[in-house]
Amino acid sequence: MATTAPTAFFGRTYDEALALTREARDYLRDYGEEESRELGIDIAAQFSVEIMRLTSRLTNMMAWLLVQRAVHQGELSREEVREDTWRLGGSEICLDQGAVDPEKLPPYLRDLLRRSERLYRRISRLDDMVAGETG
Repeated sequence: MATTAPTAFFGRTYDEALALTREARDYLRDYGEEESRELGIDIAAQFSVEIMRLTSRLTNMMAWLLVQRAVHQGELSREEVREDTWRLGGSEICLDQGAVDPEKLPPYLRDLLRRSERLYRRISRLDDMVAGETG
């Protein structure tokens, strides 16, 4: 049974998600508040909604990846993580399309949203694969 490839694959995905999480944190800390003040009130409200969507994606992805890491380290069994409580959460929020034209949002936020959605979708496919594995 080869576990090196899946472990390496999950490791790279984990590293990518962690880097994106740090990048989002830095953006919000350094530029987010300033950029939101420059927007009209209606777009600023949507800016806040999209920040929450970004945060939800990142949080759900990191939680799922940490569970997978625990499996690969033998702390949880594959059977345990097939239960619904261990599945990737938040799809109704994380995959919902915002009410505002994304072009009205700051470019860097648009980029973070696009990349986080793409990574969330990829992890969602992995979650489906893991849930469908047979012992």
